[in-house]
Amino acid sequence: MSIKPGEIVPNFSLEATSNRIITQSDLTQQYTVLYFYPKDSTPGCTTEGLDFTLLHPEFKQLNCQIFGVSMDSMKRHENFKAKQNFSFDLISDPDALLCNLFGTYQLKKNFGKEYMGIVRSTFLINPKGELIEEWRNVKVKEHAQQVLQSLKQHCN
Repeated sequence: MSIKPGEIVPNFSLEATSNRIITQSDLTQQYTVLYFYPKDSTPGCTTEGLDFTLLHPEFKQLNCQIFGVSMDSMKRHENFKAKQNFSFDLISDPDALLCNLFGTYQLKKNFGKEYMGIVRSTFLINPKGELIEEWRNVKVKEHAQQVLQSLKQHCN
């Protein structure tokens, strides 16, 4: 059962880049974009991270933090973040804890093969820790811009 808009994000605790531990309380006091992506250092995931990095100053002006989430290890996350110069932290979710909370770990099909993996999705959380917007089965092109536009509407 995944979290729905209007619900408060349940408690969790996971490692993130910059030697951080991110918990539910880190998702309060400001807006938060949590974007889930399948795998570090792949073309779509790299583009998505770079798009959010490019717009990060505008998100920050609106009191919004950004976290990328995948099941990759901390070592992979640190390398990916450093290589791409991302301006935000990446959360490592090796056991799909956060992925399952948000319903992003699903059965996928690729070239006729079925496997479990992360469906690219983004969530906007308000300063009370409440889910206010969700995008599922995201296409990378212009997605970060769409999220920013939605945030601007919530801030007005």
